[in-house]
Amino acid sequence: MSLEKAKELLGDMFSFNADFLFEVVQQLKITKSYKILDIATGFGTMAITLALQGYKVLTGEPEGHNWSNWRDAAEKVGVEKNIIFQHFRAEDLPFEDDSFDAVFCYTSFHHIDDKHNAMKEFKRVIHNKGIIVMFEFNQEGIVIVRRRMPTHPDLVDPRDYVKDLHFSSRIIESQHINAYLFKK
Repeated sequence: MSLEKAKELLGDMFSFNADFLFEVVQQLKITKSYKILDIATGFGTMAITLALQGYKVLTGEPEGHNWSNWRDAAEKVGVEKNIIFQHFRAEDLPFEDDSFDAVFCYTSFHHIDDKHNAMKEFKRVIHNKGIIVMFEFNQEGIVIVRRRMPTHPDLVDPRDYVKDLHFSSRIIESQHINAYLFKK
């Protein structure tokens, strides 16, 4: 299914940043064989974006934090078979070292309690040449989110939590969110 059709079927919650997410994933030039972990499923936006491009994705939330029905959205656009859900905490991932080629986290890092430990875990589970892609709201994005949810947490810059982890990093900016790319 095309991204345009998926945006039409899934509405504003998906389409708000879908073009940017799709573009960033394409820029990464990752192969379809990549093992991908999506941290904090939420509405399923990141997992669905990856699955629409043909990737298989393992995604998850902590036990008891499934506040959105991402499965219905994945079924609506026909990608549910490319997404596996598992309960886990970002700060204590239940995976072996070097288990994944890429870790994605879409607008959820600011909700994680121990951000530094989560970044250590993300680094631990990616291969030596792996990539971590964090999407976080910028100032304009957080203003829009707070119109709907006034008590939404402050924005964060993931680079503030990797100073001792020896990553190379770069940022791709957009109108509402930024993509932070980290490599070992």
